[in-house]
Amino acid sequence: MTIRRVVPDIRSASFEASRDFYRDLGFVEVMNQGWVATMASPSNPTAQVTFMGDDATAPVHPDVSIEVDDVDAVHAAMVARGAEIVHPLQDEEWGVRRFFVRDPDGTVVNVLGHRA
Repeated sequence: MTIRRVVPDIRSASFEASRDFYRDLGFVEVMNQGWVATMASPSNPTAQVTFMGDDATAPVHPDVSIEVDDVDAVHAAMVARGAEIVHPLQDEEWGVRRFFVRDPDGTVVNVLGHRA
């Protein structure tokens, strides 16, 4: 399995204020779905931060997102170890396949892969 990027997911009540703040830190907006947006470094595009309101399809807010090359294999490994899946593996309308899993300390991890 290959990890492509790891991104903190920050809860935001004001997308405009969050976008302006991270823009002033040097980030540029690379994705905005209205309820979730990602800012990236222009010189290192995998250095990113995501801010979000309520998740469009999940019942909880993730703390971190990890993009992998094979989300199904990671899901199978998490199920095999008995990890708590807090959002089921599913294809989302915005082009990702994902699931949420809770780590041993209670952190909610969004594991995703982009669909081709």
